[in-house]
Amino acid sequence: MTELLKTYCWPLVGGLVGLLLAALIITIGFFKTLVILIFVALGIAAGLYIKKTGILSNLFK
Repeated sequence: MTELLKTYCWPLVGGLVGLLLAALIITIGFFKTLVILIFVALGIAAGLYIKKTGILSNLFK
């Protein structure tokens, strides 16, 4: 079973992301879903920037 999950890990993740997006679009609409995705992308970018520069790790030392 674990070998099967290792083999098909990324297709399963992609399927779950697609299912989540479809549920969001159906329940709250396309543009609200688009706004959520934009904020998620901005949050990821900010997190990567903070990790890359080490701002928080320097702040808490």
